[in-house]
Amino acid sequence: MTKHQQLQRRLGVADATAIGLGSMLGAGVFVVFAPAARLAGSLLLVAIALAGAVAYCNAVASAQLAAKYPQSGGTYVYGRKQLGEWPGFLAGWGFVTGKSASCAAMALTFGQYVAPGYATPVAIAAVAALTGVNLLGITRTAFLTRILLAVVLATLAFVAAASILGPHVAGGGTVSGQAGSFCGILPAAGLVFFAFAGYARIATLGEEVKDPARVIPRAVLGALAGALVIYLLLGALLLAHLPVHVLASSPAPLLEAVEQSRLAAGAPAVQAGAAAASLGALLALITGVGRTAMAMARERDLPGPLARVGGRHPVPVTAELAVAAVVVLLLLTTDVLTVVGFSSFGVLLYYAVTNAAAFTLRDRPRHAPRWLNAAGLAGCLVLAFTLPAASALGMAAIMAAGLAGRAVMLAFRKRRSSQLRQR
Repeated sequence: MTKHQQLQRRLGVADATAIGLGSMLGAGVFVVFAPAARLAGSLLLVAIALAGAVAYCNAVASAQLAAKYPQSGGTYVYGRKQLGEWPGFLAGWGFVTGKSASCAAMALTFGQYVAPGYATPVAIAAVAALTGVNLLGITRTAFLTRILLAVVLATLAFVAAASILGPHVAGGGTVSGQAGSFCGILPAAGLVFFAFAGYARIATLGEEVKDPARVIPRAVLGALAGALVIYLLLGALLLAHLPVHVLASSPAPLLEAVEQSRLAAGAPAVQAGAAAASLGALLALITGVGRTAMAMARERDLPGPLARVGGRHPVPVTAELAVAAVVVLLLLTTDVLTVVGFSSFGVLLYYAVTNAAAFTLRDRPRHAPRWLNAAGLAGCLVLAFTLPAASALGMAAIMAAGLAGRAVMLAFRKRRSSQLRQR
């Protein structure tokens, strides 16, 4: 394989944790409680805890593998190393395609918060600006992530205060009508799980983390623990403050909680916090997708030029620009919020490969037994197959197209190599 220029190790525990937490506290925290409550009703906290348990299994697997393989690319690299080229490609293709759609959706969410009448142009401007930040180097990315994360945490603290102060709406915490049931816990957990998936961004940055064997496990588990506590606390406060049917039907549940409290005048601050969260998640997504695309290009699973590293502060320049171009194209040509639903199935496949790869490791710390990897694999598959059929079938078609394309390309290369040997 051609020797490629390596990225520089600049991220410590604090920066890596901030990137992971910033991803997990993206725009999802401002919207996910409503659809989850619609499915699980007053059992919302059970769904959050179940999602957190599956995410913990995946986080442990990611931390194990990232410490062993401190390279950019995350599970694409781990799958290739531990399971073979095809499982690695399956994970990488699912991540790049699914998360590109997520980038577009996050950018559009930002545009809708900031300028509803001009959401798409604002979204494109946000993609261009954040890509520019990424091209300045990973330390600039981490610095901006810290700023956005501080804004989001302050906003969530304000929402919590508003929920505690009340006044509490009659019927808070009770089920009204058919707000959910035990049957809705699994699909609700599937929705919440994607909010927890941000720790993967730490693993995809493995080549840029200092002392990865020590830093990556701490950052991954620290970010997940922080996110789980915040989601459980907010879920409990929302259930206590709003009737379940109100929570389930609200397009902006955190904003709803503030508007129905003594701190209603601070509602614009929640909108600003949601916009900052969208930017933070978008920044981390673009960074992670670019690194994974670079890793796939290094192995010739994507066009070779995407592997180029350049700039004063080495970054995957071509991959970053290509990701930005794809995201802008999605914003201009597709119904982004519909397309992004397909990525859910791909993300769960990604983590299924993560757990399967971690299961094959021989050297493992005490806190990472094999049964935990098996539980994570089973959890991912169960959540994947409880998703709506349209999401699963849509992403399955995209995955099949990628696998077929790789098979054709490998056959072409084999035939060309054979022809060259015969000359």
